[in-house]
Amino acid sequence: MRSLLSSTRFVSLLATGVLLGLLAANPAAAQDAPLPLQCQASPPIIAAQTFSLDEGVTANAPSSVTAGSTFAVSIAPDALTVPVSVSGYTVNSISGLTLTMPIPTNATLNGVTLSGGSGLGSGTPNVSENGTTIVLNVPGPIAGGSSFTLPKVTLDLTAGASGTTIDTRLAGSSYADPGLTFTASVPFWLFTLSVPTACYPSPNPVLSSTTVQ
Repeated sequence: MRSLLSSTRFVSLLATGVLLGLLAANPAAAQDAPLPLQCQASPPIIAAQTFSLDEGVTANAPSSVTAGSTFAVSIAPDALTVPVSVSGYTVNSISGLTLTMPIPTNATLNGVTLSGGSGLGSGTPNVSENGTTIVLNVPGPIAGGSSFTLPKVTLDLTAGASGTTIDTRLAGSSYADPGLTFTASVPFWLFTLSVPTACYPSPNPVLSSTTVQ
């Protein structure tokens, strides 16, 4: 896992990107995308339970940039509500939430940062690069029935070759290949179970798209 850029270096990179963007990139446009998630909770002693979460994302990215220019793309998830129950089982809280995004192709990722977010419990969110993915971690816990908003993720990118497209989307294509995971705390008889849960987007829309000129 590659270490994140220091805050000083990131501010410098972002300032450079803004200056280049004024010359090279069309104005950023907000794009609202629905992001339906199919989820499977896998308790240790009862059958797996499936359910859906209706998420949404607001992405801001320039419609086009020139090859080699630096620009920013931000991904801001809409608010979500933790289910009070799933298939009749009470949800006390969720924790260890992980959201994964592929690093966009046809671009170089210079850095990534978080901002905002609310209702995320006592833990401090963090973001990292892991191979070809960007991973947002939210320790929680977040109580069942409560609403929360994940932090906005901002990518500092350098555009690749002319004639290509730089798209952002959520990772995941199945329960075995999820884009969102978390652990639910569920009371069961005299016990409290830790229930790993995996979600993937279906369908998986493009959140933002930037053409390299």
